[in-house]
Amino acid sequence: MTRDRTDNESDEEAKEEKETALAGAPSDIELAVQAPSDAEVRTPPKVKFKDLLPVYRRAFREFGKDQVTDVAAGLTYFAVLALFPALLAIVSLLSLINQASNVTDQLLAVFSSIAPEDTVKAIRGPIEDLTATPAAGLGFVVGLVGAIWSASGFVGAFSRGMNRIYGVREGRPYLKFQPVILLVTIISLVMLTAMALILALSGDIAEAIGNYIGIGETTLLVWNIVKWPLLAVLAMLILAMLYYATPNVKQHKFRWLTIGSLTALVVWAATTLGFFFYVSNFGNYDRVYGTLGGIIVFLLWLYLSNMAILYGAEVDSEIERMRELRAGIKAEYAVQLPLRGTARIEAAIEAEAKSVLEAKKTRQEG
Repeated sequence: MTRDRTDNESDEEAKEEKETALAGAPSDIELAVQAPSDAEVRTPPKVKFKDLLPVYRRAFREFGKDQVTDVAAGLTYFAVLALFPALLAIVSLLSLINQASNVTDQLLAVFSSIAPEDTVKAIRGPIEDLTATPAAGLGFVVGLVGAIWSASGFVGAFSRGMNRIYGVREGRPYLKFQPVILLVTIISLVMLTAMALILALSGDIAEAIGNYIGIGETTLLVWNIVKWPLLAVLAMLILAMLYYATPNVKQHKFRWLTIGSLTALVVWAATTLGFFFYVSNFGNYDRVYGTLGGIIVFLLWLYLSNMAILYGAEVDSEIERMRELRAGIKAEYAVQLPLRGTARIEAAIEAEAKSVLEAKKTRQEG
């Protein structure tokens, strides 16, 4: 009897402690406007190895809480919107030097080595059509403008997703925020183009270039090995830039390699291999969707890729939070980083307050 009473009392105390903790949780608006200033946040210590498991566990939980899967779906839409203008720009540029057909064939060969045949067929037709399109100069300009415009939509959506992950609102003025988005977009497109060309510089193309400039087979062999780490470095730089520049929080410093970006690449690689292995051996998308099967597989792969990238961002957010906790900073509920801007937040709160007052006045008037 005494033991049962003691257990009940312990349960009641635990419940009260939980309710007290939840009652002290700040609202989204409070988190948005009460972020610390630069002077209030000191550089936290490094995360200990034993902290990684809680970090990954909480990142997984926050991944669902922040509804990041919805963000990934939006990013997939913008990625598809940007894909073909970017391909048009790249193919048109290569057409100016009469290399469009060779490079696109090599890229399709690389893609076919990891993707199902139906998926390769789905994108082969549009790419070959672009290769055969005349007026390369005009196509390059149109494709470049279209790629920058649509890809900036992707970066903008990614920024909103990052703000959701860090639990803040966008507060930077439009004239300050939009140039950042455009700069990140242009740099990302340049790096992605470089990655595509690196992938293409293999096989017959690499051999032809090697013979033209007079390098031997040993150098080509070294290149075929070195290009994979180089691709990984470029991918990590793109992720690091997106993770650093897009959210409305001031990071302590720019890191070209973070635990989150490394996690994103590992998860993406594992997901890609696992997904295409499943599709190649067990999937029946062609039976269900017919000729659209390859396109559906490609869209699903893009969706999974975006989820991997966003999970890496969640991991970096939780790493920062753990560092702050180890430094004695009150980061129980959210990361305590200063905001890059608050003007739009303050304007939104003022507009909301005005709307509430008008609603109260309407209610009182009956």
